[in-house]
Amino acid sequence: MPKILIINGPNLNLLGTRQPEVYGRVSMDEYLKALSVDYPGVEIEYYQSNHEGDLIDRLHESGFDEELAGIVLNAGAYTHTSLALADAIRSIDRPVVEVHISNIAAREEIRRTSLIAPACRGTIAGFGMDSYRLGIEALL
Repeated sequence: MPKILIINGPNLNLLGTRQPEVYGRVSMDEYLKALSVDYPGVEIEYYQSNHEGDLIDRLHESGFDEELAGIVLNAGAYTHTSLALADAIRSIDRPVVEVHISNIAAREEIRRTSLIAPACRGTIAGFGMDSYRLGIEALL
C-alpha cells in the first residue's frame, strides 16, 4: 500500500475557521476523512506544526522512508520566507509536491514568490482543498 505524508505549516491548524473566504470552511480533519474514502488503498499520514524547525525535523524523519511515495507540503507563510525548508527538501530523497489552497500568484506581492518551489517536484495552487488531492495524484 503506498504511503503519502501531508505536512501543513503555520496557521493551517485553523482550516475551516481561518479566513473562510480564502481557505474555505472545511477543516483538515474533515478533508482527511474524505481523502481516506477517495484513496482507500493509500495510507495517508498527516502532520501539522506552526514551528519551522518542527517542519524541518519531520521532513528529515520521513524523507528517507522507502515506503513513502512522497510528501504533500503546504508550508503556509514559510513558503515565502524559509530557505531552511527549501534546504531540508533538497536534503531528502522522497519527492515533495508543494500545495496551496489559494492561488498565491493572485495574492499579495510577498506571497507570489515561493522559496521552496525550486526544491519541489512541482507546485499546485489555487484549487482550494482539492489542491491536496491533486498533490496526492502527482505522487502516485
